[in-house]
Amino acid sequence: MKTIHIEPRVPGKPHPVDIHVGGKVRQQRTLLGFSQEKLGEAVGLTFQQIQKYERGANRIGSSRLFDLSRVLDVPVSYFFEDIPDQAKDETSETDTNNPMARRETLELVRAYYRIPTANVRKRLFELAKSLSEPTEEE
Repeated sequence: MKTIHIEPRVPGKPHPVDIHVGGKVRQQRTLLGFSQEKLGEAVGLTFQQIQKYERGANRIGSSRLFDLSRVLDVPVSYFFEDIPDQAKDETSETDTNNPMARRETLELVRAYYRIPTANVRKRLFELAKSLSEPTEEE
């Protein structure tokens, strides 16, 4: 049997897994265009409680996570996808290194999918790719 060592929790410091799960709540909420207030109303919480969940300051219980998954239209497993090894090892890397955790990225994705014409979306996608590729001078 494999021995697993789990570090003791540091009082007053959010656990890296709670931070990751909260970030996934924020990511999906933003993609769907929900405010913290609107999400809170849907699950019977205040926007302040949603803020605490999203920062990882408060842990999300299993029944609450189930409610959030239904409102955000994702499986419960979504909140644990792509969990960084650092979180598994009790050390956390900030979400600022992950472009998918940035509000700008989420708003860009939402705006992109609001473009009604598939051909226009494709042309915008090709433009963005061409602008992001390094030029010969670089």
